[in-house]
Amino acid sequence: MIDFTPFLLSIKLAAISSLILFVICVPLAYWLSAAKFAAKPALEAIITLPLVLPPSVMGFYMLVFLSPYSPLGKFVEQAFDIRLVFNFYGLVIASCVYSLPFMFSPMLSGFKSLPNSLIEASYSLGKGRVRTLLCVALPNIKPSLVSAVIISFAHTLGEFGVVLMVGGSLSGQTKVASIAIYEAVELLDYKLAHIYSAIMLAISFVVLFAVYFINKKIQKS
Repeated sequence: MIDFTPFLLSIKLAAISSLILFVICVPLAYWLSAAKFAAKPALEAIITLPLVLPPSVMGFYMLVFLSPYSPLGKFVEQAFDIRLVFNFYGLVIASCVYSLPFMFSPMLSGFKSLPNSLIEASYSLGKGRVRTLLCVALPNIKPSLVSAVIISFAHTLGEFGVVLMVGGSLSGQTKVASIAIYEAVELLDYKLAHIYSAIMLAISFVVLFAVYFINKKIQKS
């Protein structure tokens, strides 16, 4: 019998992580698109570092960072009685860090593509930075926003290395779809692995199709 719990957990993790990243990356990308300071290239490099960093390396440092022996892990455990490692909350934090560039980069490109005259016109009409962002900038980069959200969601959905190191494989808590496939292969249950992989393949196709379909509709409107 097929257990759909890992898929539901993966979707839940991807949805929560994408929502958190959207809230963080909109103001961050908007600010960096126009900011000029000496350390800007270094900051952008740090934000996009997970793109090139091996998942095992990222997972190891996240495990250390979230462990009860780290300042953050110790504080959370003492204050809220929550151990971040091998816990869904830890998976959310790790996923947000690992998927950050997939949300940030499309947004940054979108904001950079906006004509300066459009932003300056908004300022000249008396709109502040927040109103300009909400009423002028965001409506004009809809394709970038859609791509950022969906790609970030899809990337989180298929995470393996970071999830395995930070969350392990606790059924109903941290055992996401990628972990379920890995365990099926380890147990030589190739039939189940094929089924799980086919489901993930279908979900991935639907997600990517949604990116192109929605962007095409936006460009026509």
